[in-house]
Amino acid sequence: MTSPRPRTERSPSRLLPRRGRGSEAVEGLGAAWPTSAGLIAGAVLDRLVPDPRRGHPVALFGSAAARLEQALYRPSRARGALFAALSAGAAAGLGVAVERAAGPGGRAAATAGAAWAALGGAMLAREAEAIADALESGDLDEARRRLPGLCGRDPSVLDEKGIARATVESVAENTSDAVVGPLVWGALLGLPGLLGYRAANTLDAMVGHRSERYDRFGAASARLDDLANWAPSRLTALLACAAAPLVGGDPRRALRITARDGDRHPSPNSGRCEAAFAGALDLRLGGTNRYGDRVDHRPELGEGRHPEAADIRRAVALARGVDAGAAAVAAAVAAIPGGRR
Repeated sequence: MTSPRPRTERSPSRLLPRRGRGSEAVEGLGAAWPTSAGLIAGAVLDRLVPDPRRGHPVALFGSAAARLEQALYRPSRARGALFAALSAGAAAGLGVAVERAAGPGGRAAATAGAAWAALGGAMLAREAEAIADALESGDLDEARRRLPGLCGRDPSVLDEKGIARATVESVAENTSDAVVGPLVWGALLGLPGLLGYRAANTLDAMVGHRSERYDRFGAASARLDDLANWAPSRLTALLACAAAPLVGGDPRRALRITARDGDRHPSPNSGRCEAAFAGALDLRLGGTNRYGDRVDHRPELGEGRHPEAADIRRAVALARGVDAGAAAVAAAVAAIPGGRR
């Protein structure tokens, strides 16, 4: 039987000098800076480097997911859940592998590249402003042609104000999906969170909509996207309220309308963003939307007038303020020493 260690015996670790809290903080900061720097760099790259016409990483993921869908598809919730788990899990797993294999500089570069691929703020602004250009020049046909790039509504039945409203609402919703969401999950979980979030959001766009084919198979993807966007949508709403002065708005009014109208929307997340934008821009959003043969009657959000073509540019300006705020918040959270241990 091994005799117990005498009380006077000191373990080797006790013979080593203790590290103070300052040294632990420095170590934590050293582990955190690649993610923080990578997120900021990716946000800057999103503004400066246009998306390639071919070979975009998100498009490549979508192609791979489409092949997996063909192999797994059945009108079954279980099959759909397996599809979502394998697709999003593979993307997050790739992030884990890269983070483990790379040094600090490599992690920063990989995070910057992934953030550039995942973020869509610049493209969202360009598409919305192109629609504004068309409406302001009186080219309604061109505006209708471009609208499907932002949302799934039937543009053939929309007039100028209908297209303006659809565009403003799409800017509000997609600011959360395309910018704030990737930054939030990148800050919380690093490269795996960034890639996993973008995968979940892409799957929702592919199979999460209501149709005869995807009613059951796409349910898990839709639910995963809802869960992933719960926090980002609410941060988007708060940042939009805070940025209201950039577009001549009142933050207090925006907060009041967000609290009052945010849960009127059928989506648990989109309503928060749209209500915040409505309050910040002093507009009235919502109403009847037509998606092919399906018509949705949604409650109105906000108290102002209905959007016009010029309000698209105001919505883009507000979205850019939200983008900048989200990047700053994400970088700060990612830089907290020991925050991702």
